[in-house]
Amino acid sequence: MSRQHKQIHLAAHFPGVNNTTVWTVPPASPTTTPGRCASRNPALGSQIDFDSFEHLARTAERGLFDFFFLAEGLRLREHNGRIHDLDVVGRPESITVLNALAAVTERLGLAATVNATFNEPYELARRLASLDHLSGGRAAWNVVTSSDAFTGENFRRGGFLDRADRYTRAAEFVATARELWDSWTPAGRPRPFAHTGRHFTIDGEFGVPRSPQGHPVVIQAGDSDEGREFAASAADIIFTRHGSLEAGRTFYADVKRRLARYGRAPEELKIMPGVTLVLGDTAADAQEKAAEIRLQQVSPQTALLTLEQIWGVDLSGYDPDGPLPHIDPDPDSQLTQGRVRHGDPLAVAAKWRALSEEKGLSIRQTVIEANGRQSFIGTPEAVAAQMAEFVATDAADGFILVPHLTPGGLDDFVDRVVPLLQERGVFRTAYTGTTLRDHLGLRYPAERG
Repeated sequence: MSRQHKQIHLAAHFPGVNNTTVWTVPPASPTTTPGRCASRNPALGSQIDFDSFEHLARTAERGLFDFFFLAEGLRLREHNGRIHDLDVVGRPESITVLNALAAVTERLGLAATVNATFNEPYELARRLASLDHLSGGRAAWNVVTSSDAFTGENFRRGGFLDRADRYTRAAEFVATARELWDSWTPAGRPRPFAHTGRHFTIDGEFGVPRSPQGHPVVIQAGDSDEGREFAASAADIIFTRHGSLEAGRTFYADVKRRLARYGRAPEELKIMPGVTLVLGDTAADAQEKAAEIRLQQVSPQTALLTLEQIWGVDLSGYDPDGPLPHIDPDPDSQLTQGRVRHGDPLAVAAKWRALSEEKGLSIRQTVIEANGRQSFIGTPEAVAAQMAEFVATDAADGFILVPHLTPGGLDDFVDRVVPLLQERGVFRTAYTGTTLRDHLGLRYPAERG
């Protein structure tokens, strides 16, 4: 009997308002400049119109993907005192969109990003359980946290939560939500619940019967040590940024080994990095397309904005085709509001300077080189082989694809790469279950007696 290949899990991320996306409707134009778009930018249609969400979701379902994934923005980002231009297209609420998509899809999982800092367990557990019922067991919750006082200004509590408390609140939030989802009897009757903890003290009766999955699937997006530990203790999927084979294997081994301390088996947590891809008829064609896309994603204005987010100072007087600034970043800067600053700005600046000096790169070229987001570039055959290698060698359990075009960015992948994965025996040829837990091979939580 031949050895069964490890199966690849696939998900689709709606790109959202970021510089990964080349905002063009209809198909890509080489004159698009996403960095400083005006409010009349055609991105408005792509980001808000339901047709965009429906097209991408239907394409993902046609490709037999596990789930469709939406991000969340709780406040319009600001840069140098003005609203970030890409945010003027709006930030729709994810569960609302997914409830609508439940009516036009049949098997595709529906994953909503919802913040555990600025929500409450009863209300969110009710919304997610409702989505799980409406979709026939396809709901998922991507748990994110925030210690950002700027975002908190939109909420009654403000930004009081200390950074050190964000994961403790999130862990208690998830545990409390699961208590609520478990509070109905197997006979279909509500019973009182009572939870007393550091962050929540609630009691009453949950208003929604146990949903088809028991618990919606829980996703955690975080690469920090505390994020990894939280995922190992509470998540079903971890969404990571590690894109290289070596980094993926290191991350995979680290997170999987943490599961045992929580009495969990390795298969109970799926590791799915976010990836981009560029397909071409030849390797050279794919590389040429990738270079063109990066130039559209990182305009001269966008390059300076990106640098300002690290340096924390106004760099508008610098030439994007000139060298990096000699001044040091301001680690306490409030120039950019509503964006996460990844890593120590001084360390990032030092790394970028070394890269720029080694390769003789300008500001724009350095941003492109340092923030290269295309994970897989090549022919459909080469991309299928690379993806299969990642999963077979335990660098990932699957991938969350982030296309650079909206809404048609998955079409080529579904038409040209999915059949090759199926031929390799590493991807399903039909859905064999009806719920997201079925697709992912996750156990159903036991009902309380």
